[in-house]
Amino acid sequence: MLKRFGFLTVAILFCAFAATAQDDAKEMKRFIETLRILQEYSADPINADQAFYQGAIPGLVKHLDPHSVFFDKDQFEQLRQMESSTRKGFGTIVSILPGRVLVLQTLPNTPSAKAGMMAGDEILAVNNYRLDRLELEQIVELLNDSKQKPAKLIVLHPGNMRPAELTLIPEEMQSSSVERAFLLQPGIGYIRVGSFEERTAPQIRVALDKLGGRDLRGLVIDLRNNPGGVMTAAMETAAFFLKPGQAVLSVKGRNVPEKIERVTPDNRPFTFPLAILVNGKSASASEIVAGALQDHDRAVIIGEPTFGKGLVQGVFPLSEGTGLALTTALYYIPSGRSIQKPFRSSDFALGETAAHPNERSDFKTDSGRPVPGGGGIIPDIEAFPREMTQFRNVLEATAAYTTFGTEYLRGKEIKAGWDLPPTLLDQFQAWLSERRIQPSVREWISNREFVSARLKTEIYNLALGVEKGDEIDATLDPPIQKALEAVLKGGSFTK
Repeated sequence: MLKRFGFLTVAILFCAFAATAQDDAKEMKRFIETLRILQEYSADPINADQAFYQGAIPGLVKHLDPHSVFFDKDQFEQLRQMESSTRKGFGTIVSILPGRVLVLQTLPNTPSAKAGMMAGDEILAVNNYRLDRLELEQIVELLNDSKQKPAKLIVLHPGNMRPAELTLIPEEMQSSSVERAFLLQPGIGYIRVGSFEERTAPQIRVALDKLGGRDLRGLVIDLRNNPGGVMTAAMETAAFFLKPGQAVLSVKGRNVPEKIERVTPDNRPFTFPLAILVNGKSASASEIVAGALQDHDRAVIIGEPTFGKGLVQGVFPLSEGTGLALTTALYYIPSGRSIQKPFRSSDFALGETAAHPNERSDFKTDSGRPVPGGGGIIPDIEAFPREMTQFRNVLEATAAYTTFGTEYLRGKEIKAGWDLPPTLLDQFQAWLSERRIQPSVREWISNREFVSARLKTEIYNLALGVEKGDEIDATLDPPIQKALEAVLKGGSFTK
């Protein structure tokens, strides 16, 4: 305990000084005097590198906002390697302490980002090993070993009381950010975008051409669980559907001149009806796309309120091989809304500055339709994931669909267009009964259509690949079906 006293005191003093500083030179002098006293009189020796790199500087930065991060030499080198290397990993930069692992940053379209991990998360356990019982060297070894195969993590998100269980599969190469592209029905396309990367816009264009291009009668773009990524890719994506000269976003910051990004004058947009799917994990660049299209009345936004992350960040190399990821400005969508949700904690200096743009309530789209501020994107039409009853959860938890499907496909070959034989659902019910899964008659009848589609999905997954399986699964997805309905109505905003 004594050994940590000086380290924590330096961090607390430095943060207090920085928060009230009027004269940088004067406050730096006070800090140096405090550090000198600690070094001279502390019960245990003070390690200056530790005091600065693990205490004072991270302590100062953490009070700005949850996304500004200081990287020590090893962490900054890890960041640079991850940006330029294809080695196996989960795409996270972590701070490793005795008994604790804290997530500092997740890179876009990596296993950690796809699983919903973010800066500030704490990893409590890896592959059933509790980290609070391990020494630092043991944690490092465990994390290195976990990158070689799928790993089960217990993660505590900030502000949550209950930990989440995540399964991460290490990757060497990023896959296409356009994860799916198929027709929901003749002439109505569906594109799922998992993240925004440098090649996302060209990939979306290829997908559009594949689905029918300008001959399409409508399109659904699925941005659910999309954490964002490269902002230029988001602007290029929005421009596919906006008129020349229309604003996509603007950037404003204390030391950043206001800049408005507009669609190029020679743009030739697609004009078919459009719906965008979002949820609570749609963030940053995906919110820019949804918000710009909503503000210009170009798309119906369907789903759940988005995450609310609209910060502009820069990465600054520092001396001694260290670095700093710092929030420098905020993103605004065409109506004037900031998509950044205010930080509700007095711990963050950016809480007030991020809040004031959204105190207004008079935001309107191009047509004069009111849209709410306050951070994030509020959908025009609410839609939630399919309900999972106890019976449905049992079938998923026991892998019943997959196991039965595997047994059914032995010695069989099916092709696209295959449908469940009339007797197959009865066979599945008997198979469940043999395994003591025996729903009531009422349960079975009420879930029969759902179970039929899920079983067909899993058989397609096994026989024809998950892309074909997803096409079947879309028929069970309430938000997709609501988006399809809105597109067929020509892009109606009716709730």
